[in-house]
Amino acid sequence: MSKPIVATTSLAGCFGCHMSLLDIDERILDLIELVEFNKSPIDDIKTFTKQCDIGLIEGGCCNSENIHVLKDFRKHCKILVSLGECAIMGGLPALRNGIAIKECLDEAYLNGPTVRDNDKQIVPNDDELPMLLDKVYPCHEIVKIDYYLPGCPPRADLIWNALVALVTGDEMKLPYEVIKFD
Repeated sequence: MSKPIVATTSLAGCFGCHMSLLDIDERILDLIELVEFNKSPIDDIKTFTKQCDIGLIEGGCCNSENIHVLKDFRKHCKILVSLGECAIMGGLPALRNGIAIKECLDEAYLNGPTVRDNDKQIVPNDDELPMLLDKVYPCHEIVKIDYYLPGCPPRADLIWNALVALVTGDEMKLPYEVIKFD
């Protein structure tokens, strides 16, 4: 019998949710017995090589590349899980939502306290750079999301319990202790 296939990615976020996944510690060996990874930093597969059962998405969408990756995950994954506050609500990257893009870029490249050696006042603008969106969008505003695992980042036990439930077909037993914020 083949193992369920899991894919993961990080969009506009800090990669903390992937670190939390790794914080399941020695249970990662049990997870490898339960699932196969495809298109994930865990196995360093860069593109989908097959359809996946579960996709874990961390981070929101702040540029055109994030949108492309998220839509590609929706197309290749039967179940899509928003992992963490950035994926669910935009998180810290969404703090820019009330500021015009031009103002953000000017602060980052022209007027910021750490800007040096930009005498020509150049703001990067190249066709190969992903186009910034008008705001940072949570994943569910772009594609259908099946499950949400809150936290910044979600606790390792929450991710473990949810993954085991999804791959074994059991009911998700997510007690308050694994989803509370402190």
